[in-house]
Amino acid sequence: MTISESDRLHSQLSRFEDMFPGYRTEIVEGAIVMSPVKPHHAQTIRRVWNALESQASQEWGFISDVAVPFDADNEFCPDLAVIPKAEERKNLSAYPPDLVELAVEVVSPSSVRNDYEVKDRAYARRGIAHYLIFDPYKAHCVTLWNPGPDGYRGRDVIPYGGEIVVETGIGKFTIGTADLPVDPSAT
Repeated sequence: MTISESDRLHSQLSRFEDMFPGYRTEIVEGAIVMSPVKPHHAQTIRRVWNALESQASQEWGFISDVAVPFDADNEFCPDLAVIPKAEERKNLSAYPPDLVELAVEVVSPSSVRNDYEVKDRAYARRGIAHYLIFDPYKAHCVTLWNPGPDGYRGRDVIPYGGEIVVETGIGKFTIGTADLPVDPSAT
């Protein structure tokens, strides 16, 4: 898929987002997926973004909910992705997955399978070195690394309350989880 095809698809998805405010729209396995966004979702993204940005070198930038087309059946919009600052400054509506060094997803009730299974395989196949899943419904973070053809080979589940340390090719990041929001239904 070329960026121009991606721009066309993304412009079509933008119309859905305009028609259904409060929902995030992606193409996953050829289907249009709309996920409702709740306050805990945005708060988690903001806190993780702030933590990463304060530790990243000036060469790295951040995108959030911007299209990252993988193939004809998958156009993901990571909740947060770390890409080269020079690319982020281009202010595009879509970026190739090869630019993503670290991807972050925050689970919503409708995105569980996509975040834990579909994106695990897709991100790993494209060689995205690190993938973090923050889950306010289970009150934990899953860190994934060592991408392979069927998903990530390295995986840790870390309960909220302490710190997550992620050692990447672009630096070591520490993210505190004690203040991350947890859904009242979490056990």
